[in-house]
Amino acid sequence: MASKHQTKTIKKYEAEGYFVINLIKTNKNGIPDLLCLKKGEKPLFIECKEKTDTLKPLQAFRIKELNALGFKAFCSWVNK
Repeated sequence: MASKHQTKTIKKYEAEGYFVINLIKTNKNGIPDLLCLKKGEKPLFIECKEKTDTLKPLQAFRIKELNALGFKAFCSWVNK
């Protein structure tokens, strides 16, 4: 189930012309929640976190791994 923050993030990026995919289950644990695709742009991976949630070590590792591969990846927090 998508959080309010995740739903707002999806709407924001779709309004900017991205094709947004909610990555519910993948073959790699720790992959960010959203994959945002737009012609002419690098794929963008976003991990969405609520105020009280924490970024797990594997999630932080995956974000670094994706950035090292040349993608854009980050964690988006609700007004922490």
